[in-house]
This record gives sequence, C-alpha cells and structure tokens, in this order.
Amino acid sequence: MKFLRNLLASILGSLVAFMIVVGMFFIFMALVGSVDNGVVVKKNSVLELRFVAPILDYTGKDDTDPFAALWTEELGLDEILHAIEVAKDDDNIQGISLTTGFLQAGMAQTREIRKALIDFKSSGKFVMAHSDVYAQRDYYLATAADEVYLNPVGVVDFKGLATEVLFYKELQEKSGIKMEVIRHGKYKSAVEPFLSDTMSDENRTQIKELITSIWSVIVDDIAESRNITPQNLNIIADTLGGRTPEYAVASGLLDGTLHYDEYVSLLKEKIGVAEDDDLNYVKLEDYIQIAGKKRIRTGADKVAVIYAQGEILGGEGGKDYIGQGLIVDALHKAVDNESVKAIVLRVDSPGGSALVSDIIWREMQLAKEEKPLVVSFGNIAASGGYYIGVGGDKIFAEPTTITGSIGVFGTIPNVHQLAENIGVNAEQVGTNKNSVDYSFFEPMTDSFRNVMQESIEETYDTFLDRVSKGRNMPVERVNEIAQGRVWSGVDAQALGLVDELGNLDDAIVAAADMAGLEDYGIRKYPKYKSGFDQFMEDLGGVKAKIGETIIKEEIGTEAYDILKEFKQLTKQEGVQAKMPFSLKIK
Repeated sequence: MKFLRNLLASILGSLVAFMIVVGMFFIFMALVGSVDNGVVVKKNSVLELRFVAPILDYTGKDDTDPFAALWTEELGLDEILHAIEVAKDDDNIQGISLTTGFLQAGMAQTREIRKALIDFKSSGKFVMAHSDVYAQRDYYLATAADEVYLNPVGVVDFKGLATEVLFYKELQEKSGIKMEVIRHGKYKSAVEPFLSDTMSDENRTQIKELITSIWSVIVDDIAESRNITPQNLNIIADTLGGRTPEYAVASGLLDGTLHYDEYVSLLKEKIGVAEDDDLNYVKLEDYIQIAGKKRIRTGADKVAVIYAQGEILGGEGGKDYIGQGLIVDALHKAVDNESVKAIVLRVDSPGGSALVSDIIWREMQLAKEEKPLVVSFGNIAASGGYYIGVGGDKIFAEPTTITGSIGVFGTIPNVHQLAENIGVNAEQVGTNKNSVDYSFFEPMTDSFRNVMQESIEETYDTFLDRVSKGRNMPVERVNEIAQGRVWSGVDAQALGLVDELGNLDDAIVAAADMAGLEDYGIRKYPKYKSGFDQFMEDLGGVKAKIGETIIKEEIGTEAYDILKEFKQLTKQEGVQAKMPFSLKIK
C-alpha cells in the first residue's frame, strides 16, 4: 500500500508540476504578446517577401490572441495583400525584395499576389526579385518585379504546365481492397482512377484544355511584364530556354545573374545606402503585424467577407475544411449585423459532401433575400465548391480558377476479396428485407447498388436545377457543360458559369456597389478556434501533428500527399459533389 501511495503521489506531483510549467509558459507568452512586437520600420527599409510557409486564403487569426503566431504556421492571402497595400503608402518602405524559392500557393493566389506587387509599383517604388532556383510558379510571381535575377549557377524552370493523375485499379486488385463506385451514367471520366489503370481520351482532352487555358493566362501575364511575345515564350518553354542561367538571360527571362551579396549591393545602390552600411530589411511576417493595425477601408458600414476553404466534410468546419457549422453561423451573423450591408463568400474548395453543400446553398438563398451576396472563387471552386457558389447574386472567378465539375458520385470501400484471402467471413441477420446494411466484407448487392444509384441520379438532378436557377440557364444547357467536367475561369465565364473575371477585391467592390456603399470597412468571418483553445481542447492533436511531420520527412512530400489523399477517401460519407480526381498542376 505504501508503494502504491508513493506512486500515486509521484504521478500527481508530476502532473501538477507540468501544469505549473505550462501555465507559466502561457503567462509569459501572453505578457510578450501584450506589448509591442519590437519591430521598427526604419527609413529606407526594404520589405522582404520569402513565402516559406503555406498560403491559405484566410487563417482566421485573432489579432488579440497573443498565441496566434505560435500555432499558425500558414500565411493568409488576405493579410499578405493587405501588408503590400499598406507598404505602398508607407514612407519608410522604399521597395520590395522578392526572394522566394518554392511558393506554396495555388495559381489564383499567386496571380493575386502578383497583381498586388504590380499595383505596389504604381506608387513609384521598386520591386526586385532574386532566387537560387526559380520553380515555374515562383518565376511567374517574380515577373511582377522590375528586375529579375538568378544565382549564377541557378536554374529557371520554364517548360509549360503539366499534371498527373494516379490510377488505383491494379492496386485494388492486388490488395483486395476496392472502392465500389456509383456514378451518374453519362460520365466520361468521373472516378476513373478507381475503374481503370489508364486515362480515357475524354479525360485527357478535358485536362489538356484546362491546363492549356491556365497556361495561356500565365504566358500573357509574363509577356506583358517581360516584353516578350507569347509566341516566343512558348518557344522558350518548348526548347527549355531557361535551363541554364546564360540561356535564361539571353532569352529575356532574366535581367542578369548575381550572387546574393551582389544582389544586396544592388538594392543598396537603388535606395542610396552606402556599401558599408547595413540594409534595413523588414520581414513580411513582421510587417503583417504592423499592417494589421492599419485599415485601408474605413466606414461604419461593412462588407462581410466569409471564407469557405478546403474539402466539404460537414460538422463545425475549420481553416482546413468546410463544415456547415461555421459557414451557416457566419451567414447568420452577417445577416443579423445591422452594420453589414453586403456579403461576399470566398470559395476555395474541390467540393465534398453533397448534403452539406446543399445546406450551405439554402442558407445562401436566405441570406441574399436580405442583403446583396457576391461570390469570389479562388484557386478552385469545383463540384460542391461550385454548388454553394451558385447561391450568390453574382460570381467572380480568377482566370486561373479551376471551376465547374458539376457532377456527383459515391465511392464505398469494400474489402471482400481481402477478407476472403485472409479467411474472414461476415454473416448478417436482419428482421426485414432491407434491414441488413451494406457490409464492407461482402460484395455489394444489386438492390443496394440500385438504391444508391437512385440517390446519385436524384442528387445530380438537384445539382443541375440549382445551377440552372442560379445561372439563369436551361437545365439542358447546364447538363451539356456538366458531366463532372472542369474548366478554367476564362472558359467558365464564356460558358456562363461565372459572371466576371476578377479577384476577391473586385468582388468586394461589386458587393459594395450593389449595396450603394461608398465608404465602408471589411468584417471577416468566421473566427477559428485559437491555437491555445485547440491545444487545451485536444492535447493529442499536438502529438498527431508531430507524427505527421515525422512521416512526411521519412517518406517524402509526394508520397505523403498520396497517403493523405487515400486517407481522405475513408472520411467521405454519403453522396459526393466533388472533383473525381486530384489535379496537381506544376
């Protein structure tokens, strides 16, 4: 008994000590966060953009949360654009130095940052770019600069866009684990990766047209900035004209090659700093904290911006996935808030649950009866992401937005073959003809498949009807351009799937105009749980995050993404309004 008492006392003492240490840590961080972050923008400073963290449309950071920087590694596109706009009129900021290497952002996000940099230059300030290696997306961003430089032994990756689709049919046959697929009958390429080991001609055609359209936008933008014709840019891409620094300079992709110290000397020269003096850099992450205290748009009247980003899975939702909880609550708050005169829904989603998509769509209908509601599409607004978008009064998309994919399907895991191989047999007993549910361990019955097919067809018809009414198009016309096909923003506008090409700011201006506003501020929704709240609610989440990091480092990013994608399939419930395959354009 004495041993047990001592053991319990030791455990209790350890827990108390742990809580004291944790408490002191958070008290210390709160004190640190309650004072100025110590960043001072000196005269003749250069704002340094590196973009080492992943970029989301919105991180939902609470400016009053002293722990926000500790728990959120991502950057919000909204705060990046705001910081660049504030820097444009900051007398202490003389220019921007762009030194990113591997930008973790979508094409639409990249284009928005690029436009912000071009606008920054309109103030008469400079934007300079330098890198050791330019991945294609980074080079596209860098061409917003006045001058673009590369390490003398670096590389420019400029060869055109490509994408890769993985196929799992043979894997299913070998493992005994397969996905039972129920889909709308007219599909050409829906859920093809589970049904074939090769890409169909129809699927290859639609993907080729999609990335060709996006590439055309990129080429046109670069052509304007670098004063190279689109035809010549395509020749450079076809001949790999940037594969060596010498070729890249000769072809006009670069202004020259410089070691980083030489590049710093060039920056000093541009702002009149002596070679022996230090250059005053301000990191973007630090400047975001300063810029966050300044409001570009002010006014008692507000335009609410609601962010819906990630796969549509249901539940409360968060910064990584869409649930009806946070989005519906945000819509209600925006409608009920008397100072909010218009609403903008920002969508960046490949889709997901058809049920959750329809719940959000219905709330959109109710909201726009009260206030103007404009929709802005980001990197992707496909299937369920597009579904909720058609609930708005007006839709904006970036030219590079992956749009459409109007279609539904269902995938259900089945391990019958694996169970048979390892000697597992499942028996079910029920009271009625249909009381026995689907079993993962038995082949799918015809009756169950018929019921699921009926549900798929009904959901697809509902989807067509939602688009037809939202876009004021005949159902037959919608059906022609549906079938799960994806389009670029440019093609989506030509087909009538979106109203205008433009970014989030364009959508905000349109919403304000619809409400008759001249002076107005912005109110953002939703607010996600702070890192501290999430930590206290789920300590295991920290352990899981550490585990994910270790796995990613061991097997590599690409293999980890495949594992993550396969894991995501097991979370799908019910009929899916989602892109039937994953596109990673590079």
